[in-house]
Amino acid sequence: MTDLALRVQEELIQAIERDQLVLPTLPEVALRIREAAEDPDIGISELVRQISTDTALSARLIKVVNSPLLRSRQEITDLSMAVNRLGIVYTANLATGLAMAQLFQATTDVIDRKMREVWARSTEVAGISHVLCQHYTRLKPDQATLAGLVHQIGVLPILSYAEEHSQLLNDSISLGIIIDQIHPVLGDRILAAWDFPEPLRHVPSQHLDFQRNPGQADYADIVQVAMLQSLADSDHPHAQLDWSEISSFDRLGLDPTGDQEQEDLSAEMEAAMLLLG
Repeated sequence: MTDLALRVQEELIQAIERDQLVLPTLPEVALRIREAAEDPDIGISELVRQISTDTALSARLIKVVNSPLLRSRQEITDLSMAVNRLGIVYTANLATGLAMAQLFQATTDVIDRKMREVWARSTEVAGISHVLCQHYTRLKPDQATLAGLVHQIGVLPILSYAEEHSQLLNDSISLGIIIDQIHPVLGDRILAAWDFPEPLRHVPSQHLDFQRNPGQADYADIVQVAMLQSLADSDHPHAQLDWSEISSFDRLGLDPTGDQEQEDLSAEMEAAMLLLG
């Protein structure tokens, strides 16, 4: 590890322990939607009202509901129909995920490019997670999608920090080392601060634990397998791992060498990635 990476990492860890690191907050529209969805007396019309304040988000939700992924028998033409079709919780999770794209923007070109890369990877993993969840588990695809979208959320405060420290901004190797070391613990902190559902809160750290054995498939398993599939054939260190030794494949009932089953689902995965990206 470089001297710069070591020094900055120590600074960041101390800031985390003292609660001095500024964590990102959910976009205003996502906060309102989640708050509304948690009200047991909420009606669909109120949730529609909250979502419709963001026209781009409304349009994307309608597009997702009309996609082959969700296989609606009739064309959904407005937001009320979309929320009726998905239900309140599913809508809130999907809207949260789609709204999060707003967080991945920066003022410097270097960091903006890095943020776009992280978001692109997150949407890819989320798309694969949605399809894996639907076909291989009894877990909820909306939660799996959201888990995929937030699995690298801990990278955000590190990139925001780098934006204000030119030394780190100009040293991509040190920045990469720091991200790899710290983003999982930061991700868990952010999801706790955002009051995410318990089954998702530790996905940022747990999806990188290749020895974990939770007993039955969970969202971290889905994201772990999705992440590995998204990195296959790349030069990333995780692409060199032996999948036959990773038990999350077993828990999902997936054959680690089963190229055929992935090919069968690849069109669905592609569709999911495009929708989210």
